Amino acid sequence: MKGSSNEFFKTQVLGHPAGLFVLFFTEMWERFSFYGMRALLVLFLVSSFGIGGWDWPRENALALYGTYLALLYLTPIIGGTLADKYLGNRKAIIIGALIMTFGHASMAIENIPFFLYLGLFLLVVGTGFFKPNMSSFISILYEEFPEKKDGAYTIFYMGVNAGAFLGIMLCGYLGEILGWSWGFGLAGIFMLLGLLQFTLAQGIFGDKGNKPNKEDKTIETDDHTKIEDKLNPFTQVDKILIFFVAVSGLIWIINDPLSKIINYNVLKFGDTDYSGHSILITLILFVYLLGSRIVRYSKITRDKMFAVVVFAFFIIFFWASFEQAGGSMSIFAKDYTNRILSGDSALIFNIVDVVITVVPIAIITWVLFLFFKQTFKKYLVSNMILGISFVLIWAIVIWKINNNFNTYSYEINYPVYQLSEEEGAKKIALIANVELPQGAVLGTNTTVIRSSTDFVANDKISIIDIDKKGVNYKYLTDEQSKSVTNKINATIVQKKDNEIQIPATWFLILNSLFIIAFAPLFSKWWESKYNPKPAHKYAIGLFFLGIGFAFLAFGSAGIPQGAKTASISMVWLIFAYLFHTLGELCVSPVGLSYVSKLVPPRMIAFMFGVWYLALAIGNKTSGKMGAMIDDITAKYDISTFFLIFTFVPIIIGIIALLLNPVLKKLMHGVR
Repeated sequence: MKGSSNEFFKTQVLGHPAGLFVLFFTEMWERFSFYGMRALLVLFLVSSFGIGGWDWPRENALALYGTYLALLYLTPIIGGTLADKYLGNRKAIIIGALIMTFGHASMAIENIPFFLYLGLFLLVVGTGFFKPNMSSFISILYEEFPEKKDGAYTIFYMGVNAGAFLGIMLCGYLGEILGWSWGFGLAGIFMLLGLLQFTLAQGIFGDKGNKPNKEDKTIETDDHTKIEDKLNPFTQVDKILIFFVAVSGLIWIINDPLSKIINYNVLKFGDTDYSGHSILITLILFVYLLGSRIVRYSKITRDKMFAVVVFAFFIIFFWASFEQAGGSMSIFAKDYTNRILSGDSALIFNIVDVVITVVPIAIITWVLFLFFKQTFKKYLVSNMILGISFVLIWAIVIWKINNNFNTYSYEINYPVYQLSEEEGAKKIALIANVELPQGAVLGTNTTVIRSSTDFVANDKISIIDIDKKGVNYKYLTDEQSKSVTNKINATIVQKKDNEIQIPATWFLILNSLFIIAFAPLFSKWWESKYNPKPAHKYAIGLFFLGIGFAFLAFGSAGIPQGAKTASISMVWLIFAYLFHTLGELCVSPVGLSYVSKLVPPRMIAFMFGVWYLALAIGNKTSGKMGAMIDDITAKYDISTFFLIFTFVPIIIGIIALLLNPVLKKLMHGVR
């Protein structure tokens, strides 16, 4: 084994084996696909039929979004177990990537509901195989060089954030500008390219990551010495409880969107909905199962595991708020944020957008060049596929930049009518080929559309009311116009000064940008003498999260009760993403680290399962809470909606601070 490890470490790129960068690029393309699709999902579901969306109520879209995210954190428990016992990391990664490729391909057929649901299902299953095995594979590759492991994970997570950044930016842009299937399809293309480059280059790993050795049955005690007998095995009652809790929880998670989307509630009997009773009983049984297993261990082990449970409790509240990014915050960016810039502001934004687009890709391309120097001849086909991937990325980026600088704003007139001549009576856009109602008074309205087509005054065009709210209108090409029934005939008045509309998905890239910018500073903070205690890190992260939502609550304070649209400054959304990212840097990297430090190996799989279950609950809760946006906006206002996400994390953060002495005692010196 030592020989194979030394072979793996022979080729060096940035001080690490070239093989690490096979994983780097594979993870980058997978995250590209995941975050690219995630950026589009809710926006696609709530957008109108006229621009290819499904015109769903926000509540339904966010229920499906929350269920999808929850399931993503449950299947890795199964995929990791299968890899550990039967498949090995490499085969599990390939299986997962292949299934996810089919999932993204299915989602590209977005006009047929079956294929979107099938795509989401395949992504959930594929992630179960892929996600846990990429991270653990690095640990296996570096098992004989633990001093290099921190650096390896740092480089690996650069790939994670690079993929997230590129996926959100490019899939989001294509989805909003060209059509949803372009965005979903692009995610699938890069998932396929990542699968191919990994499969064709896996010889670089030697014999690492193959099928596990079933002969190694030893486990460790509290002081990490090996023993031969099994301690604290799962009893028959434990296994029955695990099965019941898993099935019951899964039914509840899936039933939420099912009951909203197709109005079929499997937990409703007669006139009574037992959804609340079901999840309450499930949680009580799970807490009993968890507690009954933990108390069977020795005091030190028991205390450490209780500390993990407390951290998992904190993480539920963090992710329930943080994952509003792809849900209610995306809706806020789309419907409530002024995304239109003109004149110098538009020019400055285009220049900044070019810089933040080109510089990260240039850096990653340089890493690719260093990787090619070490491996190009030996893994020619894999590297050619990787090279094609980057050529495609650069081509899309160049097209995006050119399109941004050559998209024009036009003032247009379109016909409207009102059913009364009274001043202030509601004016309704006149749909082409629809007769005026009796007694209607015809008039015209003026609005602005953006297009890369060069029009002149008096040109006749077709437009569509994107949200059916009389606020946002979009130009329809001749091809689109043929298939749209609710189009509006309009006339070009004049070309306006440089004016752009920022895509709603653009704001999601801020998280990745801020992580890249601030992660080195936080890393130095954790290594300094001012490194906070674990409970303090969680508290700081929760406080940052609450502050981010406070900006949104303050910025939206002037939006009236029940308003479905508004036009507040994008500054508030940018500040929200900044502070949410600072919170993530305090919470996310330290969680799994504490699980691995505090839990003995014989219990690690079960406790990782508990941790991922906490993440699943947090993500599902994010969808449930996000779905309340319309109800709360109607009864109060949208500022109140964001105030909830301000106060809840801050309150939980205060609880974390108060529990610090208890947690310090439970952790028995582990930092």
